[in-house]
Amino acid sequence: MIGNAKIIILFLITIILFSCDSKKQQEKINSVFRYNEHSNISSLDPAFAKNNANIWATNQLFNGLVQLDEKLHIQPDIAKSWKISENGLEYKFILRNDVFFHKNHLFGKDSTRTVKASDFIYSFNRLTSEKVASPGRWVMQNVSHYQAENDSIFIIKLKQPFPPFLGLLSMKYCSVVPKEIVDNKEHSFRDHPVGTGPFYFKLWVENTKLVFRKNENYHETNQNGEKLPHLEAVAITFLPDKQSEFLQFVQENIDFLSGIAPSYKDELLTETGTLQNHYTKKINMQKSPYLNTEYLGIYLDVPNVKPTHSLLIRKALNFGFDRKRMLKYLRNNIGTPATNGIIPKGLPSYQNKNYVYYDKEKALEYVKEFKKLTGISQPKITISTNSQYLDLCEFIQREIQKIGIDVAVDVIPPSALRQGKANGKLEIFRASWVADYPDAENYLSLFYGENFAPNGPNYTHYKNEKFDELYRKAISTVDNEIRYKLYREMDSLAMQDAPIIPLYYDEVIRFTQKNVQGLGINPINLLILKNVKKQ
Repeated sequence: MIGNAKIIILFLITIILFSCDSKKQQEKINSVFRYNEHSNISSLDPAFAKNNANIWATNQLFNGLVQLDEKLHIQPDIAKSWKISENGLEYKFILRNDVFFHKNHLFGKDSTRTVKASDFIYSFNRLTSEKVASPGRWVMQNVSHYQAENDSIFIIKLKQPFPPFLGLLSMKYCSVVPKEIVDNKEHSFRDHPVGTGPFYFKLWVENTKLVFRKNENYHETNQNGEKLPHLEAVAITFLPDKQSEFLQFVQENIDFLSGIAPSYKDELLTETGTLQNHYTKKINMQKSPYLNTEYLGIYLDVPNVKPTHSLLIRKALNFGFDRKRMLKYLRNNIGTPATNGIIPKGLPSYQNKNYVYYDKEKALEYVKEFKKLTGISQPKITISTNSQYLDLCEFIQREIQKIGIDVAVDVIPPSALRQGKANGKLEIFRASWVADYPDAENYLSLFYGENFAPNGPNYTHYKNEKFDELYRKAISTVDNEIRYKLYREMDSLAMQDAPIIPLYYDEVIRFTQKNVQGLGINPINLLILKNVKKQ
């Protein structure tokens, strides 16, 4: 009997231990964050983090000197503090001494090492190298030189003051990378990266699956002093079809969905942009202003006989359609009518002042005056777009024709649209501008006279001497409030001359399963997973 009792006790202990082990294993499985990247990922090298797909992935693997919080304020990262000289030319960064590269045998017996100031010299040299040909080289165009004073002090000197520079340094292009790994030919850094981020690279089967694992040596903690990250892993799939991605989300096979496609927008959202009733208990939705302004650009370098050469016609186009109605019926109220200029919501220099709005009578008066001055009885214009925005352009077409302007819509491939607007081949073109860094200079550079396309982003060939003078003054002004005032004045000037027709300020919209906590949302739509927990 005693022997049987011992056997039973051992059996029960085995079951308990097995149950505990199974429970821990299940907790680890449940602590995997899953999302789909329908646009695919071309590289995990931060030097090539040029689009959201690459940026989202590299943001989990790499760190830079500074980072942005959800309100786009600059926060410490590998640099625990910094000082900027009074003339705005010198930036001195003090580095943390507890930031380690992910473990790799190429580091030697310790399999890792701390980040030093010399690593940033190597990383920035690589970023600007013609051999590497990074699309992010432009970030360093205003840098005179940089140096390591010692292992923990890194200094950058600029050619001229540029107040948004810290924002530029938060971009993934400026991440620190280890020389030992990048220069070793055992693997390509593109698909076997080593960084310092909250997760480390584990597996990539291209076009199928990408896996990151938790970095146990990560240097950051949350506000409660808990080590980050909370998740055990990140798993990314690559279904190319948005409808399939949506079905995977509804079936709870992925945890996160970003943005919304026409194929399922009415299934998820009401006309007013809220969740449909049958989804409110199943998923969470977040919205935030997005630093993206959608607009129609008007090419101004045209003969006087062209209707778009006339300010009257450009103003008629701006006042001739209802942006609110357009957003309600075509985008389920995702976005805000762009009536306040080129600077979008989400930036501190945004101004709540309506420059353009729907006023059919005013638009009719502008067209009437144009016809009287020119003798042209029926002004004609052509709007060029790609198929993705055809519905918006057709809505504008119908409305503008009601004020006496004949409108044609030309649908062309995205590549042809990009090339045509860069080369001045399109009369009116649909465009958007997503901020690379959180400063209004991003948007106002579209109107600076020295930036004429194809050598810069001024696709409309807008030229205003007063605007250019204010622009030069603004980018050399260190005081934020003074600079923001200059930005608002520039925005006002450009809207008076109407080189563009602002359509809407976009919004970030995110959907998550109910068990996801701490994802957050931000105006640059950066995916930050280090704070995420899954219940």
